[in-house]
Amino acid sequence: MLAPQRRIIFHVDMDQFFAAVEEKIHPEIKGKPVVVGADPKGGKGRGVVSTCNYEARKYGIKSGMPITKAWRLCPEAVFLPVNIPLYLQVSSRIMEILSGYADKFESWGIDEAFLDVSSRVKDFEEAKKLALQIKKDIHEKEQLTCSIGVGPNKLLAKIASDIQKPDGLTVVEEKDVKAFLEPLDIDKLLWVGKKTARKLNVLGIKTIGDLARYDPSVLAEKFGVMGKQLYLYSQGIDRSEVGMRGEVKSISRNITFEKDTSDWDFVLKVLDKLCEEVYKEVKEYNFLFKTVTITVRYENFETHTHGKTLPFLTNRLEDFKKAAHELMQPYLRPERKIRLVGSRVSSLVSAEKQARLA
Repeated sequence: MLAPQRRIIFHVDMDQFFAAVEEKIHPEIKGKPVVVGADPKGGKGRGVVSTCNYEARKYGIKSGMPITKAWRLCPEAVFLPVNIPLYLQVSSRIMEILSGYADKFESWGIDEAFLDVSSRVKDFEEAKKLALQIKKDIHEKEQLTCSIGVGPNKLLAKIASDIQKPDGLTVVEEKDVKAFLEPLDIDKLLWVGKKTARKLNVLGIKTIGDLARYDPSVLAEKFGVMGKQLYLYSQGIDRSEVGMRGEVKSISRNITFEKDTSDWDFVLKVLDKLCEEVYKEVKEYNFLFKTVTITVRYENFETHTHGKTLPFLTNRLEDFKKAAHELMQPYLRPERKIRLVGSRVSSLVSAEKQARLA
């Protein structure tokens, strides 16, 4: 029986992405505290901080904080509005760079991606060199830094990328998995949010090591299927594949907000921008589409995907946006905050072939 093939996975996470892009566009603010979010209006504004750079964080400013509090903490900071079209444009170029290094590639929101490089390197030492080359390539072409986690699966690569920030590189080999995970706080584990962390803390589970030693049958009893999955994760086990690139069956874009939001005007504007980004690719490939799908992830990671098949093939942006807005309406609930939103078109047909058939 053949042994399973060794995998080497990268998780690339752009550093303070929104703020970093703004610093690139406005070099005069480099080195200053930068806050991206609502207009502070002299300390009387409404809304929250979307993200901020590391200089601003030194003053205690963080994502999700009321913009008025950020103003009080550092009134001399540079306050800038969220510019989603700009960030998507830069993201598209970065994802193009990253995909060129991978056998399999999967974007994870606007500023993160997984790369399967298993056939491109012979061992983790070579993987480290490749990761350094990727960091250099992004910096030279986009003047931005990223942090990269390298591991034998997506789970470990994702956790590793967050260990040394900014501009970090963390490599976790198979032999080091247990020692790497053991001391980490439980909320460092993928899919463990604040609520789940609190429930685990009540059981005496403070670290990933605590979870790895816990009785899996009790976890299954208390958390259901999620309990079993968390136990496997605590052992460093994750068999999920990095998304394949191949024949284009659908085109999609999604974005994870820096802070969960119930600002529906903002959500719909972002949805429109995502539709426009997808539409650019539809036009580039000269496709017609018939199915429109939106994805919504709430603050508790509950995720919904809702699609609609149109009665006709189309390549019109207005048809796409209209359908996306209709699909989104049931999910704009006043009591729920949204973490991620995405849009997709599928049932794709070449416009050229369709013309020949007409």
